[in-house]
Amino acid sequence: MKFGISTYSLHQAFKSGQLTIAGVIETVAELGAEHVEIVPLGYNLVDQPELIPIIKHSAQQTGLELSNYAIQANFSDLSATAFQQEIERVKSEVDVCAELGIRKMRHDIGFSKDVSYEHFIKELPAFVTAATQISEYAEQYHITASIENHGFYVQHSERVRKIVEEVNRHNFKMTVDIGNFLCVDENPVSAVGSSIELASMVHVKDFYIRPATHIVSEGWFQSASGQWLRGSILGQGDIEMMKVLQLVKDSQYDDYISLEFEGMEECIKGTRLGFEYLKKAWQLLD
Repeated sequence: MKFGISTYSLHQAFKSGQLTIAGVIETVAELGAEHVEIVPLGYNLVDQPELIPIIKHSAQQTGLELSNYAIQANFSDLSATAFQQEIERVKSEVDVCAELGIRKMRHDIGFSKDVSYEHFIKELPAFVTAATQISEYAEQYHITASIENHGFYVQHSERVRKIVEEVNRHNFKMTVDIGNFLCVDENPVSAVGSSIELASMVHVKDFYIRPATHIVSEGWFQSASGQWLRGSILGQGDIEMMKVLQLVKDSQYDDYISLEFEGMEECIKGTRLGFEYLKKAWQLLD
């Protein structure tokens, strides 16, 4: 198992100008990571290809592996023309992933105001078509594509599983985010237990959880059923983290684990504390 950090964790420092792209990667290395996951928020590597050698050089200089490339995409509620254009756009991101030398790529699959199961089933054939075409294209580079439990619409483990199983390709899997299940009120312990066999990548994050009747202030958002969630430092939130990590350790998964920090604390400190917890917790597991 290799433990690393998503650049998403340090986006606060990048957005403010405190860190450059190279600085983010250097900071990830300083925090003791073995790999860094590239999430291009605030920049676009298709439109800004000059950043690719900077990322590769920074990773090489710091001894970090580039583990995964995670991009946004949406194949929901599109016209036929827009649907095909989005497939071609994501293929161009696959080219970027290959140029980075990364062999795993997560792309989103769908966001919609209508998150009902009926709407999901109606759009399922389109999602399968898009994911199939992208993973077929990615195979020439030996890249494994994946979708994540993310975005409310395709966030429940069974919806993600349905797409993965219907695509049925060896290089199309799931990025299992242990915290995101809470957004659709799914228990992370049971959801990880049922999903880890599909994983090509694992994200670890933590949340504080409060009932819908709780009075909250800044930083909280609501799950599908209305309970309140707020990102926390890993190990300080309300997810049964040791149980979840034990499930991952007991599974057949033996690849990259990436920390995502979404808390309100200063991001470098929050990431450092969460990463320290992850390594210590893993050592304590059977």
